[in-house]
Order: sequence, then structure tokens, then C-alpha cells
Amino acid sequence: MWRGSSGATDRPSLFDALHTRNYRLWASGQIVSLIGTWMQRIAQDWLVLTLSDGNAVAVGIVMALQFGPTLVLSVWGGVLADRYDKRRLLMGTQAAAAVFGLVLGLLDVGGVVELWHVYVLALLLGCSSAVDAPVRQSFTIEMVGPDRLPNAIGLNSMTFNLARIVGPAIAGVAITAVGTGWVFLANAVSFAAVFAGLAAMRTDELFRVDRAPRQSGQVREGFRYVASRRDLCVVLATVSVVSTFGINFPLALSVITRNTFGRDADAYGLLSTVLAVGTLIGATLAARRRGTPGLRLFVASAIVFGIFETAAGLAPAFWAVAALLIPAGLVQLTFSTVAMNILQATVPSDMRGRVMGIYMLCFLGGTPIGSPILGWAADVLDPRAPLVLGGIVSVVAGTVAAVVVTRGARATSADSAGVAVPDQKNQPISG
Repeated sequence: MWRGSSGATDRPSLFDALHTRNYRLWASGQIVSLIGTWMQRIAQDWLVLTLSDGNAVAVGIVMALQFGPTLVLSVWGGVLADRYDKRRLLMGTQAAAAVFGLVLGLLDVGGVVELWHVYVLALLLGCSSAVDAPVRQSFTIEMVGPDRLPNAIGLNSMTFNLARIVGPAIAGVAITAVGTGWVFLANAVSFAAVFAGLAAMRTDELFRVDRAPRQSGQVREGFRYVASRRDLCVVLATVSVVSTFGINFPLALSVITRNTFGRDADAYGLLSTVLAVGTLIGATLAARRRGTPGLRLFVASAIVFGIFETAAGLAPAFWAVAALLIPAGLVQLTFSTVAMNILQATVPSDMRGRVMGIYMLCFLGGTPIGSPILGWAADVLDPRAPLVLGGIVSVVAGTVAAVVVTRGARATSADSAGVAVPDQKNQPISG
């Protein structure tokens, strides 16, 4: 049962969720912290390329180490989110991430950093992030309530992608001017903003839900629940494939910048920024969307995203790649926000953390598999291969999902007309 008041207005606006004080604190801290996070991502990729003499496989390995813990810990993070105070959990994960950034920065500034240092710290950061992600996602509804949830998800994406524009741009200039080490130190300091925002929240104004009891078998219970919902299975399977091979831009863009066009870190930062412009536009559209979007928009965005990504991989010139990344980013953001809206708005509150943990497992858990494969393809075939292969796989995944959605809709229609249809225990797929 919800406790608290949504304070939703009769005249919804793009910034509806910001009428909630706790969410304003969260969003303000996030914009600062996420700028630092994106600065570190760019600096980390560039540091790995520098230490490995341009080896794309090394970038794939560090990404695998950073996202690998998601395979093991994200669903357990969801269990923690369902059981315990999410605000306190987030304070712990943010503090841990700050420490890891600080250590990497000190090693780099001190001139003693080695590739294995980056690997170890990426793994530790991945462990913290694997717990943080499902807690963070499921905490949104507690800040704003169910009425403002779609708008808050859109604003979260806007914040993330605004930082994605500013962070890489700053990082590209800063790496050239002062080196990667100072970028890592700046990121460590940036976590203070989100930590302060969490500490300043009024806990009595949070929209509390009954927590799941502490008992065995809760991870299995989460997977059984997802398996019983055909619509959730379609969303999560498609997200898993597209994110594993298609949404792998840190690897793809760093390699194509350095090894195809022979450009420096500032050009890599520019491509990342251009991609983020597209995703920011998509986030703005998502924040204006009212109600929970359906599966047809979800599968269509997967297909269109794959088309634009493939075109970017085949583009002959640097600026052509940059131009195509704008619509690719827009449709990618539509794909991910529609998925999160479907998942968060249609599951019970005491199951939401586990479902979001499974979502993060699907969204990030494939990176340890996809990154080394795409890095190998870039080294052996062509630096453009990660974009081209990722785009083709995304088109195929979206097409398969579209077939499943169409058949499910027909089966539901037949069942409602009184025709016996097997296996109708699952929730019908809606468009």
C-alpha cells in the first residue's frame, strides 16, 4: 500500500516530477555525479588504450570486468532493494564508487598506474554498480509516487544524457590538457553531490511501500514471476540481445575514433557527446509521454535503432558517423525508457526491486560477453565491425520480438472471442 501524497497536478508538464522536493534533491545531485561518471568512463577507455598500445580487446576486457558482476549481483541487489531502506543502500554504493575513483586517480597522477590496476578497480566498481542499479531504479517510484513515475523515468534519462553530453566533452579537453588521472579524481569528488542529496531527503515524504519479508528463495521467486509474464519475457529477452551487441558504444566509438580515423581523445569525446544529444532528445520526448507505452513501440524502436547503428558503422567519414549517432541515440533512449516503464508500472511493489535487478542483469550482464567478442571483431575484421554487427543483431532481435508480439496479440484476440487458445495463463501482450 502506498503511503504519502503524490501531489500530482491536473496540468502535467515536462518537469512534473520536480514538484517533489526529494526528487529535486536527487536530480540535482545526480547531474553533478553523472557528469563525473561520464568523465571517468571516457578517461578509463582512453587510459586502457594508452596502456595497451591501442588494443581493442583490452577495452573489451575492462568493460567485461566492470559489467561482469551484474551477472551475479544485480538480482541480489534487487532482493536488497525489496527488503531494506533504498536510500541508505544508495548512500553506501555511492561512497564505494567514490573510493574506487579516488584510488585510480591517485595511481594515475602518481605515474604508477598499470593495466592490471585498471582491471581490478573496474571489477570492484562493477560490484558496487551491480547492487546500485536495481536499487536506484526501484527507488524512483518512492520519491515521486506512481502518478509521476513515467515523467520521472524520462527526467532520469534526461539527467543521465545531459551529463553524457557535458561529461565526455569536458573529459576530452581535460585528458588532453592535464591527463586522465585528474579526471578520475574529479569524478571521486563529484559523488559528494548525490550523497548530500540523499542525506538531505525528508524520509517522511517518501512514498513507502511494504517491504518483502526476509526469507529464502526470493531470487527464484523473482525469476518465476518474470517467466509467468509473456510480456516481460519479450521485453527482457530483447533488451538482453540488443544491449549485449548493439548498445556497446564506449568500445565501438573509442576504437573507430582511434583506429579508423586516427583521431585523439577529444574526437572520441565528441562522438560520445553527439550520441548523447540524440539520447537527450529521446529522453525529452519520453518525459512528455503520458501513461505506460506498449510493446509495439518497444520492438519498433529496437529495429530502427539497429538500422541507424548499422548505417553509422558503414559511414565513410567521421562527421557522417557523428551525424548518424544523433538519431541512433534518440531511438536507443526510446527503447530503454519504454522497457523501464513497462517493467516498473506493471509489477507489484514488493517485486519491483527483483524485476529491476533482472532487467539490469539483461541490460548490463551481456556486456562481459559482447565486449570481448566485439573487441576481437574490431581487431581481426575492421574497427567498424562493432557498430555494424551490433546494428544487424539489434534489427534481428527487434524483428523476432515483433513476430512474438503480433502472434501474442492474435492469440489474445482469439481468446477474447471465445476461441480456445493454449497457454493463456500468462498476461496478454498489449501494444
